[in-house]
Amino acid sequence: MSVNHGSKRLVVGAHYGLRDWLGQGVTAGLLIAFTLIVAAQVLFTKGPVGYDQWAGIFASQWMKVLTLAIVFALIYHVWVGIRNIWMDYIKPVGIRLTLQVLSIVWLVGCAGWAIQVLWRL
Repeated sequence: MSVNHGSKRLVVGAHYGLRDWLGQGVTAGLLIAFTLIVAAQVLFTKGPVGYDQWAGIFASQWMKVLTLAIVFALIYHVWVGIRNIWMDYIKPVGIRLTLQVLSIVWLVGCAGWAIQVLWRL
């Protein structure tokens, strides 16, 4: 007679599949759209694009907010990808956890730096 002690929590990434795939697809679409918006603004700027023109593109509040949203989308996109790489290829749990924590610290630092850059313009 077997005893059921409840379900075990999975520590691998196979159960994330559809959610991760959709998340990466949506964030990739947002990143492409943002890139096209910025490229269009650069292409339609008259004269050579220097610091003043580049800063002017990001000076308006709506562009800062949009850029910040895109930075968060990029960070989520990177997190899903790097987390899946760590879970697929790093088998020792301690090393995998360490790499995941270091990845999170790095991504949070990148987000903080992006916020600092955006609101300093």
